Parts: sequence; C-alpha cells; structure tokens
Amino acid sequence: MKSIYSLLLLLFTLLSVSCNHPDMNKQSDKSSPSFKEGEFGYDLEFLKKQDSGLVLLKDGDAQIIVSPKYQAKVFTSTARGEYGTSFGWVNYKAFGKLDAHMNAYGGENRLWLGPEGGRFSLFFTPDSEMVFNNWKTPATVDTESWNLRSRDSNTAMMYKEMNLVNYTGTKLLLAVDRTIRILERQEIINRTGIIEDTSVKMVGYETNNVLTNKGDQQWTSSTGMPCIWILDMFKPSPATVIIVPFQKTAVDNFAKVATTNYFGEIPADRLKYNDSLLFFKADGKDRRKLGIASNKAKNMAGSYDAENKVLTIIIFDVDARSRYLNQEWNTTKPSFSGDAVNAYNDGPLADGTQMGPFYEIESVSPAAFLKPNESLAHKHSVFHFSGDEKALDEMAKKLLGASLENINKIFSNEKTK
Repeated sequence: MKSIYSLLLLLFTLLSVSCNHPDMNKQSDKSSPSFKEGEFGYDLEFLKKQDSGLVLLKDGDAQIIVSPKYQAKVFTSTARGEYGTSFGWVNYKAFGKLDAHMNAYGGENRLWLGPEGGRFSLFFTPDSEMVFNNWKTPATVDTESWNLRSRDSNTAMMYKEMNLVNYTGTKLLLAVDRTIRILERQEIINRTGIIEDTSVKMVGYETNNVLTNKGDQQWTSSTGMPCIWILDMFKPSPATVIIVPFQKTAVDNFAKVATTNYFGEIPADRLKYNDSLLFFKADGKDRRKLGIASNKAKNMAGSYDAENKVLTIIIFDVDARSRYLNQEWNTTKPSFSGDAVNAYNDGPLADGTQMGPFYEIESVSPAAFLKPNESLAHKHSVFHFSGDEKALDEMAKKLLGASLENINKIFSNEKTK
C-alpha cells in the first residue's frame, strides 16, 4: 500500500512540474504550421500529398514548386516565404479524377506542344471535325509524368520522350528537355534592368525548353511539325489587367497586330489599345482569348493586380524572321500565320460551369522545321514583384511602357495620361 501511495505521489509531482515548466509547455504545444488558402505554404502542403517527388527551389524567401509528376510544371511561386502569397493558380478539384478533354491541374508555368488547331493539329485526330467534343489534349503533355534527371537547391532538369500523331497523320517521335532555375535577386535585377529597391519583394525563374526530333523523318511543310507552347496560369482579381507591348503600328492597322476573336470578339470594355500597347481585362469573368502576330510581337508581356499590388512580367524568345504555326480550330487559315504571344481570360461556359477562374499569358516558339536529331530551344521566364506602388510604377513604365495610373484607369471612365 505504501508503494502504491509513493508511485501516485511521484506521478502527481511530475505532472505538476510539466504543467508549470515553461520549456516543457512550449515543447508540448509544438504543431505543424497552419496555412490559409492563398498562401504558398497551403499550396506546398496540398501538392506534397499529390506528388511525393515534388521539387522546391529556393533563394531566400523566394521559392517555386516544380512537379516532375505533373508534366514538369512550375505549380506556383512566392516572394515572401511560406506565409507569402502563392502566385500560381492551382485547381484543387482537378486532382484524383480524369477529364476526357483536358486535366487542368493548374500551374503558373506549364509546357504544351502546339499546334492546337490547324492542318497540323496535335489535339484532333486525323479528319475529325474541329469541335469541342473531338478536342483532346495529348496525354503526354496532359497527364503523364516526366523523368527528373537532376536537381539541386536552385535548378531542376527534366526529360520526356513523346510519340504523337498530327492531323495529317504524320507520326512524330520527339523528346523535350526542360530546365527550370530560380534566379537570385541580383540576377533578376540584371535580367530586367530595373533599379534595386529594398521595398520590393521579388521572385523570378527561367525555363529553358528544348525540343528534339528523335525520328528518322525530317519535319517539313508537308509533314507538319510541332512547336513549343508555354502557358502561365495566374489568379485573377477584379483589378487585374494584362499588358502586351507590340511593335509600333498605326491604330487603324490593329487587325494586323492581334487576333481577338478566338472565343468570340472581345468587347470594347475589355480590350483597349494604342499604337504600341494592348490592355486586356483579366478578372476571370468572361472567357476570351487574343494573340499577337509574330512579326508584331515583342519579347515581353505582363500584368498588374492593383488589388494585391503585384506586378508580373514575362520575358520570352521571339523570332520575327521565323514562321509560327496557326493554332485556330480550322484548316482554312494558312498554316504558318500563327501568334507568338497569347493571353486568355477565363469565364463561365454557355452552361454556366467554369474551369477557373484564372488568366493566362502564353508564349510560343516558331514551327520546328527539324531534321532527325536537330533541336529547337525556347526560353520563357517569369517574374513577380510586390511592395511599394511607387517602385512598382517605375518598373511598369520601364518594362511595359505603361504607368500604374494608366493601367488602373484604362477600364474606368477616367481619362488616362
């Protein structure tokens, strides 16, 4: 009886000490961080459950998430660490089920191969009518995983071999190498030419995408060929505007600059332009797409979200001397009359359903006229800047040729300067 009493007394003493000892309390309260939707850490935790081989690239608080399993895409990025804003659009509801047409997992930088439509389409089987019911994203860029060749703290190198058949019936055996590298702050400043400002947080990364003809047949204007197509999916807001600079052209000749009727003509209250700049409303509420002709395109586009004070800049390769593939859903338009730059605003379909909302800025490589074992490379880089609006204004004027005042007023009734 005395032994039992002594044991109970000892347990009571230990319990009292643990409850009153601050260090022990601190240890017992430890738990995993709790993130809110919209924060980078929330997306990181979610995506780790989908891809055990997820790659996290870092430069201080600047971080990006790369997924070999999900088609070598950059899912999202942050400039302020795990509790900072997650810039990419992630479609949480798309995981765990397959769609017959496209599995839109999201991602602020993904690689597709074009053309989508036209005589050499990769999204329609030979001789099928180019309508939505027949449209299917090739599994090799839609659902299949990539091989991770190597990685370190700031770079991931991935590889994928593909077998495709285009609309003419040509079999295409090819390989794609994709290298993604997060950039240090000073390198971002050097690449963009902006002035250093400590009030601005930033994240930037480059993707180098190399397409190789692995077959024994040359890709020609008779056989058809693919092109590299990079698409960036971002979160919209009521105050987001896409800005696309282009080669100076008389306003009356704007039809030679842009195709604006991919999904019906874009209304005037959603598209504004002058002789060298295009402004496109990106609120995720009206499904529209536009493209810039390769001979009018510049190597840069961007967006500004005035609600969250985020300036996004995209820099990519453009070659005005090369031919670009038409991607429209028809075979009547000339095959090599395509765009080098595209922008898309998501919105409800006719039945009221909606994939997003999100918006996209896209770049396209020239048509890959490649002999066996020849390669075509296409670089595409993404930068996000957030912080003091005065500093962001200087960046917008330098990089896009538009002040934040003009961007913010362009779709209001206020007169712009």
